[in-house]
Amino acid sequence: MKSYIALIQLDLKLALRQKSVLFFNYMFPLIFFVVFAQAMHGDRGNAMTQIVTMVIIIGVLGNGLFGAGMRAVQERESNVLRRYKVTPITPAPILISATVVGWILFMPLVLFMFCAAHFGYGMPWPERLGSILLFATLAILAFRAIGMILAAVANSMQESQILVQLIYLPMLFLSGATFPTSMFPSWLLIVTQFLPATYLVSGLEGMMLRQESLLANGFPALALLITVFVGLFISYKLFRWEKEEKIRGSAKLWVGAVLLPFIVLGLWQAHTKQNVAKTKMLNRQLARGETYLIRGARIFVGDGKVIESGAILIRGGKIAEVYEGEGPDPKMVKATPIEAAGKTVLPGLIDVHVHLVAPGGFYPDMSKYDPEPHMLRNLAAYLYSGVTAVRSVGDPLDLVLKVRSGVNNGERLGAELFTCGPLFTAQGGHGTEYFKDMPPNIREQAQAQFTRVPASADEARRMVDELKHSDLDCIKAVLEAGAGSRVFNRLDSAIFQAIAQESHAQGLPLAVHTGDVRDVTDAVSAEADSIEHGSFLEAIPDPLFRQMVSQKTFYDPTLSVGEGFRDFAAGKTDLLKRSLVQQVGPADLIEGTEKAMSSKDIEPIRQRIAQFPLNLDIGTQNLLRAYRDGVTLVTGSDAGNFLVLHGPTVQHELALWVQAGIPPAVALQAATYNAARLLRAENHIGSIRVGNDADLLLVDGNPLEDITAVERISIVVFKGEQLDRSDLFNQE
Repeated sequence: MKSYIALIQLDLKLALRQKSVLFFNYMFPLIFFVVFAQAMHGDRGNAMTQIVTMVIIIGVLGNGLFGAGMRAVQERESNVLRRYKVTPITPAPILISATVVGWILFMPLVLFMFCAAHFGYGMPWPERLGSILLFATLAILAFRAIGMILAAVANSMQESQILVQLIYLPMLFLSGATFPTSMFPSWLLIVTQFLPATYLVSGLEGMMLRQESLLANGFPALALLITVFVGLFISYKLFRWEKEEKIRGSAKLWVGAVLLPFIVLGLWQAHTKQNVAKTKMLNRQLARGETYLIRGARIFVGDGKVIESGAILIRGGKIAEVYEGEGPDPKMVKATPIEAAGKTVLPGLIDVHVHLVAPGGFYPDMSKYDPEPHMLRNLAAYLYSGVTAVRSVGDPLDLVLKVRSGVNNGERLGAELFTCGPLFTAQGGHGTEYFKDMPPNIREQAQAQFTRVPASADEARRMVDELKHSDLDCIKAVLEAGAGSRVFNRLDSAIFQAIAQESHAQGLPLAVHTGDVRDVTDAVSAEADSIEHGSFLEAIPDPLFRQMVSQKTFYDPTLSVGEGFRDFAAGKTDLLKRSLVQQVGPADLIEGTEKAMSSKDIEPIRQRIAQFPLNLDIGTQNLLRAYRDGVTLVTGSDAGNFLVLHGPTVQHELALWVQAGIPPAVALQAATYNAARLLRAENHIGSIRVGNDADLLLVDGNPLEDITAVERISIVVFKGEQLDRSDLFNQE
């Protein structure tokens, strides 16, 4: 033990005398710290988190590969090691002391980085500082071990420089230590999973941004620990005292052995892509940490209040302050200014009734339609259009939950997704007709994903309970029996009551699809949370609306789908020619739908729709009556049905409302604050309030006077990230 301590003390003294050691351990990382802090505006948002991570990784690489690798070769070349050879000492103390000294030299820099970031740039102290220091320790020891392997297999200083650079440069440029991995295509992200430094970046950022523990990064930590022991063992076996002792070229393959844990980890990640997903989420969180100040805008708060000229401070993905008047100087609040004179800021719009799996039209070759990528693209189309949250009210269960996970955790950019369904209906009821022409085995699988057909009240309660444990956001039941050419079996009243009672007991909102007054009456009697569609067949009596007011039931008239069915039956494609619809496309869907509308193959479908007694005027009058009676209104489009393409759905629904006589302010409140209340998410979306998510739509003009202004989009901010709308459809 004395020999170990003596060597550690001696190595430390020698290291502190070498300018190269001091440069690579302290000056080199500090230079990067200052440069990055200035270039990346380290005083704003999460920038300093990224900077600290980058500087620590650069330091770890330099400390291990240059500090251990090249220095060991230098000592052998200068005959320093030869002097030790004549003493009663083995290579073990030399290797251990070099490893320990590397840790002693570098840890002060890690602590200094956090102090500089906190006191100089206001970065909060990490909640998991202990885990960070342990993880950094493993990283330092592992890279010292890698450095010593490189020294052991190099026959000269020139060889060692080549080997070090071959390891150093890919990890420097591809791990995220210098270039943000958000710039990388997906295939390159997979390649980076074979680099140890990649896990250092994702591990440190995860601990700082998401308060992850060391255990949450267990596999990378284990790989680092294995690298330490394997590296030290191989370095011991290959250790050479004198420069004249040459080693075979094949010995360089031992570098692969020390990197084997990360090769195995990379192969696993190439299969699961878990760390790729984590990297994307961290990049998204970094982007959402920016600080902005929107100035000089008219602010529609969401709950009816309007600030004619104000400012909004966005920090860390949240609304930090709302000012009436000019607001502060952007420099004082360390924010990037967004000048918004002549513009209006709204909360992100919300569509509470969509079917993501349905395209809303016809692709040229529907046999190639792949639901999952199209659902993800649809959610991107909503974001492009300033619709920052949607509720799915009928999509395949497993698929919609998978898609919801991908977008809501930030792996993919898309509108926040709330899920409702599968549809509770009767055998042969509305919702089952889509599968009647499928082969029996496929039909059963599709129906199991899309519908629930309970045979009894007890079975209905059990099904609701199972869906609760699937983490759905609401329950949907269908009461409509259809009319004219579309007649369905209606859900049994006792079973429907059991569904409603169990939904309330489980704390799940209940959305009810209705078609006529009887349906609305039964839904209101069961205290449904929302009435979907109301009726396009007959007038809903005022007493029923007043009962909805007393029960605080929401009303979603979905005029868009009524218009879509009407135009589809008439062969009109005007709805496809709206500017925003043309922008979000997809172009082949629009083109295919326009061609299909004039084809003989679609003619029978259009004729059947034309025979259905759906009357948009009745639906519009029901909306007006609901408004006058004081019912709480929300906006849903039923997107995915004929000619209602995903994206700018709420804008057109609002236009239909205003044309019907609903005041623009009332319509906008329905599309923001009211919709958020229905989703039980008003504590984070739907209004411009301090503490809410910074989901904002900045439009040219004043939608309170001209509702079409909501289509003149200037900027979309989502969770604090100012979106590059043109790039939303290029995600991999």
